[in-house]
Amino acid sequence: MIEAAVIRPITSVEDIRQVEALQRQVWGLTSDAELVPLHMLKATAENGGLLWGAFSAQGDLLGFVLGFLARQDGRLKHYSHMLGVLPAAQGAGVGFRLKCAQRQAVLDQGIDRITWTVDPLEGRNARLNLGKLGVVCSTYHRDLYGELQDGLNAGMPTDRFQVDWWLRSQRVERRTKGESPSPTLPDVTTAGAMRVNETKRAGAIRVPSGSDLNGTLAMLLIEIPGDFQEVKQADRQAALNWRMHTRELFETYFRAGYTVTEFISESTAQERRSFYLLQRDLAFEVGFPSAPSETQHAH
Repeated sequence: MIEAAVIRPITSVEDIRQVEALQRQVWGLTSDAELVPLHMLKATAENGGLLWGAFSAQGDLLGFVLGFLARQDGRLKHYSHMLGVLPAAQGAGVGFRLKCAQRQAVLDQGIDRITWTVDPLEGRNARLNLGKLGVVCSTYHRDLYGELQDGLNAGMPTDRFQVDWWLRSQRVERRTKGESPSPTLPDVTTAGAMRVNETKRAGAIRVPSGSDLNGTLAMLLIEIPGDFQEVKQADRQAALNWRMHTRELFETYFRAGYTVTEFISESTAQERRSFYLLQRDLAFEVGFPSAPSETQHAH
């Protein structure tokens, strides 16, 4: 079913109702207070925005992506507001295919930058965004949406990365074609990357235990939980500690001129360990560890 998924624009009321239903499933909505409703979805799709879906051969919606025209620093961009994939279809490339369709549609509009926000502690999103799509990030928003009540975000400050997807860049071309795989942890440590936070095991989970806010090397590593949802379920206070701990690190190093360029997540027999790689004084085009200079096409 998933392999045969058809990616196409969503326009009919019947299909948009499927988008409403999918939101409830993906984000664990217990009420419609956090739902983007039919009338907003249809208005966006018909007035310069993009609403695309992945459909099974039977016409069932497996996932969708929603975005609209926006402006930042006086220039047009596309803002990607939502990407949702049914749990049963996750890990099968549906989200990647939806983002690639969105990329081409935005390029066809004459725009070459898409931004969106992601929770920096959710590793599944980071693997897609950095590893497969080639986004970069140097913007951190504290508690961007305030308190949300959905199943994924309830009870936690909604801190977010704003990621930048430079659609015509060589980095994005290579990543979307699978030609430039992410480095491994041995790759970056051998190249001199420095860890700037310490963590330790506390029962079944890992918790932060120390920070270095004065790193100056060209490459830094910041560890996040291997599974943030698991931490939240096990110990809500530990999850909040992770939020505050990483907030301070990212804000400090973004101010110092660092950019998140890679996400590395590796498993051992005991646990999964996940790290962001930050590189210093980079423009929009970045590579690991010393890619040839690349040209930014617009902004």
